[in-house]
Amino acid sequence: MEENQKFVLEHTQEVSNRKHILIVDDDLNTLKTLRYYLQDAYKVTVINSGKVAVDFLLKYTPDLILLDYMMPMYNGAAVLKIIKSREATRNIPVFFLTGQTDRTTVMECLSLKPAGYIIKPVAKDALLDKMAQALAK
Repeated sequence: MEENQKFVLEHTQEVSNRKHILIVDDDLNTLKTLRYYLQDAYKVTVINSGKVAVDFLLKYTPDLILLDYMMPMYNGAAVLKIIKSREATRNIPVFFLTGQTDRTTVMECLSLKPAGYIIKPVAKDALLDKMAQALAK
């Protein structure tokens, strides 16, 4: 996507008992896939930019965040640091999403103390299991 086309791709303000998951990734196919996997069980918001996610979190508080680690401008590490610095968002579980499996990237991700780390692509059942376990805590 063009840099000037960063926006919230989908967010509904439905009143629901379902848990709310925010997915932040600069890859449109990943956003569509993860939304498809989760939409039957959760309220899902998809955003394609770290900056827009930070702005979104000023107004809304999801129950869990799936955050791409490698994004332009506001990468996952920068967004997580902002999330952890704010009283209203610091306790939201954040799972990094990444296609990177090298030891350096994994250790870098884990040093930021996310709730978890998910390697892309992820299978639907595995994702649903991780989300259910994290939200049950």
